[in-house]
Order: sequence, then structure tokens, then C-alpha cells
Amino acid sequence: MIAFVSGPVAALAPDSAVVEVGGIGIAVQCTPNTLSGLRMGQPAKLATSLVVREDSLTLYGFVDDDERQVFELLQTASGVGPRLAQAMLAVHSPDALRRAVATGDEKALIAVPGIGKKGAQKLLLELKDRLGEPVGSAPAIGAPVTQGWRDQLHAALIGLGYATREADEAVTAVAPQAEAAGGPPQVGQLLKAALQTLNRAR
Repeated sequence: MIAFVSGPVAALAPDSAVVEVGGIGIAVQCTPNTLSGLRMGQPAKLATSLVVREDSLTLYGFVDDDERQVFELLQTASGVGPRLAQAMLAVHSPDALRRAVATGDEKALIAVPGIGKKGAQKLLLELKDRLGEPVGSAPAIGAPVTQGWRDQLHAALIGLGYATREADEAVTAVAPQAEAAGGPPQVGQLLKAALQTLNRAR
């Protein structure tokens, strides 16, 4: 198993990063929250989880071991693959997911693209004894981003399967929240708000 990758960031895309390790570029699939903390040419260390399929080897990257552990635990639930697990972590921090499961918060899970009411109820039952208790005092959703929050948010929504028009409308809807933040907007929090807006519109 590849436990982590460490090295300078060679490339960034809406849903992935390339980290140079020993002269080799390692492509790592990441959530918008994780990507928002990376900078081109700057050193990075990502905890990783390797997903092996018949026709592919995909490496998923996370800000820390806790996020990776939750990613792997989520996939022990029936019907949850790496893409859906990553989408859940794109919307909620590990502790926010633990709180949602511990309190039976269906709405929190329904906010994730690809999870409906029945799916949320099933996940709450299956994950109840697997994720454990929240480890932090408050959910840490997203890292500060100084520029390009609109582009990052738009790309994240497209990556989660929304149409360009839907992504445009969601970015416009959360713009007042971003501008009222009084500091660098946090893409993770804006993504959560954007997804709530899109769910209300459906």
C-alpha cells in the first residue's frame, strides 16, 4: 500500500494533483478541500489510499490520515465506492460525517450528490458503529483560498456531476456569502452551501 506521497506539486486540476516523487509524477485524486491547500511548485504531503480495479489503479489523496481512514471506512458500506466516498468528504469534514451518523442526520447525507433519502437512511444504519465519535471540537471544513474561489467551486461542482448551467447558478447563489466572509473565502464551506442550493432547486 502507498501510505503517502511527498514532494513538490507539479500540476493541479479540478479533481486531482500531480506530486513529483523521485522524478516521477504521481497523479492523486483529491477533494476541493484538499486541492485548495496545494500550490504549484510548493512541497506537499498527502495521505493516500490506492484503489485497485481490473482496468485501473487510482490513488486518492487526503490532508491527513484521519480523512483517509474515514474514506476507507465509508466504502465498507454497501453501495459506496471511492467516488461516492470522496464526494461525501468533499461536502463534509470527517468529524461532520461522524456527527451526522451519530445523530442520524439524514439531511447532511442527502446534501451529497448521489445520495437520496433511502440511501441516507441505509448509510446511517450501516455506518453507525463504524466511524466512531467526532475527534475535534468543531468541524474543520475547507482551507482558506486567496484567489480563484469561483473557478475552484465551479470545477468542483462539475467534477461532482452537475451541469455547467447548474454550477454557474450555484456559484452565483453563494457569491454574497463569499463576499461577506470578510477574509479569504473557504471553498469547502462554499461548496456545502452551493450543494444545498442545488438540492433545494431540484
